[in-house]
Amino acid sequence: MKDVADKTAFITGGGSGVGFGMAQAFCGAGMQVVIADIRQDHLDQALEHFARDGSRKRVHPIRVDVSDRQALVAAADETEAVFGKVHVVCNNAGINLFNDIAAATYADWDWILGVNLGGVVNGVHTFVPRIRKHGEGGHVINTASMASFIAGPNAGIYTCSKFAVRGLSEALRFSLAPLRIGVSVLCPGLVDSAIYESDQIRPAHLASSSGPADPRFMARLADLHHRAGMAPAEVGAKVLRAMQRNDFYIFTHPEFKEELREIFEEALAAMPEETPPAERLAFEDRRRALKAQARAAFGSR
Repeated sequence: MKDVADKTAFITGGGSGVGFGMAQAFCGAGMQVVIADIRQDHLDQALEHFARDGSRKRVHPIRVDVSDRQALVAAADETEAVFGKVHVVCNNAGINLFNDIAAATYADWDWILGVNLGGVVNGVHTFVPRIRKHGEGGHVINTASMASFIAGPNAGIYTCSKFAVRGLSEALRFSLAPLRIGVSVLCPGLVDSAIYESDQIRPAHLASSSGPADPRFMARLADLHHRAGMAPAEVGAKVLRAMQRNDFYIFTHPEFKEELREIFEEALAAMPEETPPAERLAFEDRRRALKAQARAAFGSR
């Protein structure tokens, strides 16, 4: 979407961190923005910012839990009542559990996947049909993470959820390209955000006997996010540029380039040196042809 002025964006997790950064960038470009967030204090802080910079009339807050499908539909209805048609949806809300995956409980899995993956699914299911219906094109931005490429020993459920968001986004991009609806997957590294406070919004019915992560570690993590994390406004500006170029991958942090190269080189090196059977090759060629056909539509927006 090159022409974004006066278009409406719906951003989950929009009250702080990456979502707040996107809201700042979009407002600066003349868009109308709904910031949706589960935390009222984050919504209040964001609104104070927009009141100071003079763009308060372009911003509408909605308190919503992205794992609640009915509530998200109500939020979409409210957005259309306030600003009209939605052109951009940013499925950004996310949480983390900084515990070892081997010690995870079912409640841990249900909580993290319900927000990080289920929230994206719910956002796509709620908003994409509305964007298709008005026929003016649009864009979907799904926030994954560099954890959607790079796994480690900690935060394993988070990593699982972000790998899934990346796969969902790539499939959705091919599906929506003929409809002039772009799709991007945002893969940031460390950002000045409050994701380390995720336990504060954990629902009681998904409480875990494993307990929260080590408080000393969490205290260091908070300091690290604020001291070394990229400013949300910088992330938001990069997202806006990428959306206007219709980029699929939005990489914001350059420090991962060599690590990504190592991952893909290792994968390529592991491929067998064999000639596939003709019938199997033909099957994959047909799939690749359909993919190329969809890819040709990317530049037609």
